[in-house]
Amino acid sequence: MQPMAPAAAPPAALLLHRRATATARARGASLVAVRAQPDTAAAPTPTSAPDPPPEFKPPQGFKAPEPKRFAVKEGQQGSVLGASLAIPLRLGTGVFVLGYSPSLVSQSDIPSDQYALELGVGWKVKEESKIGQCKRPEKPIEIYEFEGCPFCRKVREMVSVLDLDVLFYPCPQKGPTFRPKVLEMGGKKQFPYMVDPNTGVAMYESDDIIKYLADTYGDGTVPIMLRLGLLTAITAGLATLGRIGKGNSYTASKLPPQPIEIWAYEGSPFCKLVRETLVELELPHLLHSCARGSPKRQEFFKKMGTFQAPYIEDPNTGVKMFESAEIIEYLKATYALYPSS
Repeated sequence: MQPMAPAAAPPAALLLHRRATATARARGASLVAVRAQPDTAAAPTPTSAPDPPPEFKPPQGFKAPEPKRFAVKEGQQGSVLGASLAIPLRLGTGVFVLGYSPSLVSQSDIPSDQYALELGVGWKVKEESKIGQCKRPEKPIEIYEFEGCPFCRKVREMVSVLDLDVLFYPCPQKGPTFRPKVLEMGGKKQFPYMVDPNTGVAMYESDDIIKYLADTYGDGTVPIMLRLGLLTAITAGLATLGRIGKGNSYTASKLPPQPIEIWAYEGSPFCKLVRETLVELELPHLLHSCARGSPKRQEFFKKMGTFQAPYIEDPNTGVKMFESAEIIEYLKATYALYPSS
């Protein structure tokens, strides 16, 4: 840039020009905001029309599949098997809610409008728990984490045990949105990071989060597999080996204005596969926990006439669907910037 000649502007005007330029730069920097959490403060009137927000709609010709119980889509067998490795390694932690108590009863003992696990031979499993005795948060707890992290897995298992609804903000490696947000809020890029809007508590450290959740929304007890110290960390790490590298790295995506709702629980391998995709695409999602013994299974059964997880409702497109393999295809086709890859 050519230097300004002294005669072109008197010293006072030059000073005002420099101040105005510096102010404009500072204002521009202060307006940088994290996606999906817009700044509500009044912004200066733009001099040009802003870029229109991206439109979200189902893929062309999309039709939600019918739910198929206990079916594995062709080509998905290896993924399901790898995702199932965690169940024996973690001794089923995250499969059952607090105080889970099953009992075998005759099929006629349970009305047809009540959810129960059917054995197909005239018997059903009646499932009960202690969750109804526990305090429930009015607002969803917020957790920043990613699928492939063993410490994050520990917290997700506790979420399932306590049957909590959680708003997850995925933080995959190189994710441009929520990793920087965690640094901004807590001062460290460390995961998991929990914010409880019901109490104002925010914290790092998986063991501290687990203890807090147990004391606040449970009966104070922590499952044995979540209080073994180093052994807990080792087995949680080994549980990721069946899907190593999945749910860790960011895939370029379009961020929707509203979180996707998902009914799922940590112990399900089918739910895990969908969660991997949600994390990689950095899609915020409101998870309705529904492990075995969860009262939400009856609520879901009453609403849908059946129960199966995972199930998603996408308020950005109006799509509601079952079937993990098809959900994954839908998420990639709708939100990935380069779906074919």
